[in-house]
Amino acid sequence: MPFLAVTGSSFVEVFVGLGAFRMRDLFAETRRHAPAIVFIDEIDAIGTRRALAGGGGTNDEREQTLDQLLSAMDGFTDSGSIVVIAATNHPELLDQALLRPGRVDRQVTVPLPNLHDRERILAVHVRGKQLAADVDLGVVARERNRGGSERH
Repeated sequence: MPFLAVTGSSFVEVFVGLGAFRMRDLFAETRRHAPAIVFIDEIDAIGTRRALAGGGGTNDEREQTLDQLLSAMDGFTDSGSIVVIAATNHPELLDQALLRPGRVDRQVTVPLPNLHDRERILAVHVRGKQLAADVDLGVVARERNRGGSERH
């Protein structure tokens, strides 16, 4: 099944209308390849509540892009031929229209990795790379994330 991955920030443009055009283009391509999955990372870049994003209900680029996304998703059928998956670190900021049934209506919370998981993630990223002999992935994994807490 085709998997189209984009970031929300790639739709935020200086020129009003360009982000909405790109969103229309993305879903036109998705329909051509259906059944397909669309993954939108950083959905909050375009899906922030309108009162927070533009203040006062202005019709800026972000709002037009969000409106185009909502319009594209309204055209989906129950056949499930197009599935949209979105990711954000700030679900509390998302526009309620985006979270309505039939749109992005299910949430899966992925917790931060524990120490063992961080070691395994690091091992994947260093596979095939030369490391100094004294590099200990366990020690690196124990380093705290910025602003994070240590969990074992």
